[in-house]
Amino acid sequence: MVNAAINDGLRQRLKAEAERLGFVAFGICPAADDPLRARRLEQWLGEGCHGSMEWMAERADQRRGPQSLWSAAQSVIVLGMSYAPAHDPLALEDYPSKARISVYAQGRDYHDTLKKRLKALARWLVAQEPGCELKLFVDTAPVMEKPLGEAAGIGWLGKHTNLVSREHGSWLFLGSIYTTLALTADAPHSDLCGSCDACQQACPTQAFPAPYRLDARRCISYLTIEHKGAIPEEFRAAIGNRIYGCDDCLAVCPWNKFAAAAACHRDFLPRAELVAPELGDLLALDDAAFRQVFSGSPIKRIGRDRFIRNCLIAAGNSGDSRLSGPVAALLHDPDPVVAEAARWAMARL
Repeated sequence: MVNAAINDGLRQRLKAEAERLGFVAFGICPAADDPLRARRLEQWLGEGCHGSMEWMAERADQRRGPQSLWSAAQSVIVLGMSYAPAHDPLALEDYPSKARISVYAQGRDYHDTLKKRLKALARWLVAQEPGCELKLFVDTAPVMEKPLGEAAGIGWLGKHTNLVSREHGSWLFLGSIYTTLALTADAPHSDLCGSCDACQQACPTQAFPAPYRLDARRCISYLTIEHKGAIPEEFRAAIGNRIYGCDDCLAVCPWNKFAAAAACHRDFLPRAELVAPELGDLLALDDAAFRQVFSGSPIKRIGRDRFIRNCLIAAGNSGDSRLSGPVAALLHDPDPVVAEAARWAMARL
């Protein structure tokens, strides 16, 4: 273990390098597992709140904490990159013929951007401390990024179960570096939600059975992104014109007033065609056109069929008879889920 003076010096240089690479949030926490977080995860999975996300349960033992995934880890460096929007994420609520796409998906795929810069930071750290071992993660491994962000002092887990930062509000992409270095840890962030329940009240599908608890099976982000079959009819009207994700619980958080759009990394600036797309245009996409339009976008990963299913639900909620033609063209789509959604939308129109 390095002595305190060397450790603090390394930490400051590490933070400066992270900032140079575009990270606006930086914190360090111990890699030891947290029994309380592990119990909460077990309860959540036991109640089936993860829905069809089997991957959450399949590697639950490794999600208990950093050392459950890698026993040699001593510290976790948690980093955040801003995607704070310049526009109101709720602005399209009154324009039902336009599609609402979650802010995080309007720019480049964050996995690629964060991983590239995490690798650069890891190379820098190895050059400073030869012999140290590292593993880096961006949302594709059994890593509980948000609780780690809280433990590292970046923010706190709000009542909507997402990380909230005093400086960046609800708009942070998180990545982490596990290391065998024993680095000085930051103090965990305290909870600053107070009596506010704006996020709970904003949820269109009542996905929060209690503060700090999310039932993913009712969440629009889960239903439009992770859920692979037909969307349950009880949630379809509430989905409105949201076709990929939902920002409502994040957007109403009062802490967002401190989030500056200027801090948004350039890779996450919204593509003009994804800010307020017309549902009619999206419904006309075949598989090849879908792949072309959403190349480099996180939206591409759900595939054309699931995407069109979502657009059909939005079309059915639009009340816009001009969409009857594009909907009718999908009544006999080869994908049965798409065809069923088209029948539902047509009946609504």
